[in-house]
Amino acid sequence: MGEIGYSQLAQYPLFAGMPTATLERLSRSAQEVAFDTGHVILAEGGHAGTLYLLRRGKVTLSTHAPGRGDLLVQTIGPGEVLGLSWLFPPFKWRFDARAIEPVAALAVDGPGVRAELDDNPALGYQLLKRIGPVILDRLQQTRVRLLDLYSNERANNGHSSN
Repeated sequence: MGEIGYSQLAQYPLFAGMPTATLERLSRSAQEVAFDTGHVILAEGGHAGTLYLLRRGKVTLSTHAPGRGDLLVQTIGPGEVLGLSWLFPPFKWRFDARAIEPVAALAVDGPGVRAELDDNPALGYQLLKRIGPVILDRLQQTRVRLLDLYSNERANNGHSSN
């Protein structure tokens, strides 16, 4: 797979409407990637350095809970963003991400995006306004899964909610 053009980045809500010159610079450090079913794209705790924009396929986000194994947090698909931790220190993945069907994505160099944002704080603010809702959605999905897990645990242990 090869390099991509700025117009491919502009198709994603995260980058739509950004200045062409900015997208051109970002596209220079982006490439098309593909992952087979079962491939672990992100490993929780690993170095976070890439932003993935999903084109095809589905990916599960999960976290490991001691004594419980892996807990599914969310399934994401085409048009969605995978990998947000490249933006925030300490730049470590917060979830595992596994392809549950063949995945095609655009991979954008996280440090390259951060450098672009450092050079243009107004652009950084615009990007954060776009990424913020994605982060909030992931947080809400995690909360819902934890509440579901806790509710099931209470039911299995014979506790009532009254």
